[in-house]
Amino acid sequence: MLMLASKLKGDDAATASDTTRRVSVTDKLLVKEIAELEANLPCTCKVHFPDPNKLHCFQLTVTPDEGYYQGGKFQFETEVPDAYNMVPPKVKYLTKIWHPNITETGEICLSLLREHSMDGSGWAPTRTLKDVIWGLNSLFTDLLNFDDPLNIEAAEHYLRDKEDFRNKVDDYIKRYAR
Repeated sequence: MLMLASKLKGDDAATASDTTRRVSVTDKLLVKEIAELEANLPCTCKVHFPDPNKLHCFQLTVTPDEGYYQGGKFQFETEVPDAYNMVPPKVKYLTKIWHPNITETGEICLSLLREHSMDGSGWAPTRTLKDVIWGLNSLFTDLLNFDDPLNIEAAEHYLRDKEDFRNKVDDYIKRYAR
């Protein structure tokens, strides 16, 4: 199999073996954005491509170095749709967690992942994968915005008893995020 990145760079072997196949604008954009992302990745994040020929599917691991979630290892799965960058990537959380903006089933509340946002901070074609990664990373350091929590029970728990909330987070980290 040929790597998409080498094909887009104009590798002679890639073009000689597959001259009839065109590279989409989205694929070209992904190569550019992934190069930028890898150069500007937060030190707490790692990106992994299970299939190097499929740049539209990748996994993100966030290992926070501060805050309530320090010591945990949290996994996200990202799929970039064909209509990217007009629509946001689809992100699913894979590690069970106790978090006000992430459900235990993997749904994520992050405004920049919304196609339509009431506050105007949702997805826009000017946003990039780097913005998504930094936004996901910030979920573990910024627990101040609960105006629209997805996991209402976790948000109320945090507001009611921060120490007990921390204990539950620690329990989830020990059980699911090592």
